[in-house]
Amino acid sequence: MSTNGKHDYPKATNALVFGGMLTYISGLMLMMSFASPYWIQSYQETFSDFKHMGLWEYCFDQFRYPYYQFDKLFDGCHYIFSQEYYVIREWLLPGWLMVVQAFVTLALMLSFSSQIIIALELMRWPLEFVLLYEWILSGIAFVYNALAAVLLFLAVSIFGGECWRRDWLMYPNFNYLSWSYGLAVISMFFHGFAAFFIYLDTRKKWEMRKESKNLVMQMHPNPGRNGFV
Repeated sequence: MSTNGKHDYPKATNALVFGGMLTYISGLMLMMSFASPYWIQSYQETFSDFKHMGLWEYCFDQFRYPYYQFDKLFDGCHYIFSQEYYVIREWLLPGWLMVVQAFVTLALMLSFSSQIIIALELMRWPLEFVLLYEWILSGIAFVYNALAAVLLFLAVSIFGGECWRRDWLMYPNFNYLSWSYGLAVISMFFHGFAAFFIYLDTRKKWEMRKESKNLVMQMHPNPGRNGFV
């Protein structure tokens, strides 16, 4: 293989390209699910004073919490940690929901970390580092995507099982899981598919690691510069 041209080094595999596309799409859906307040909402025809909620926001319409001693109406959409919800935050934020928040937050961090790694591999920058350690980079991206899929599975499973509790939102039979929750479920599957394709890339790069190391050595014919073993 000649090293005189600019484009004679091995390009990213199709598995990595496809896995990167899936990771980007799943990360975008996860970010939308993370930020939007439509994990669960009430049927419009029930005229419920609870409207909809997400991981970080609740929306009410003239809601009166029966266990609060003062006659206060909660109205509109507010951040869950806002002063407006201070008196009922313990009710709005049970332990299982905090676990769901933590899992989705970690999954989002892992997804975007994986996207950064994959982007560096696709751009082949820095070139020598990528050629030498691409199998490690792909392996890390695979682990991050797989962990994100597992965390999202736990998050949607916990939320889907606990959101009907009568000690949380009142009249749970008036509510249904909405599109933000659906995006989290789809993102879970996409992260799993992305992990599979990146795993295939990792295996191929592991088999080609000696060829990549030799290529880097050829790029620096001066033996004194070679520190690669």
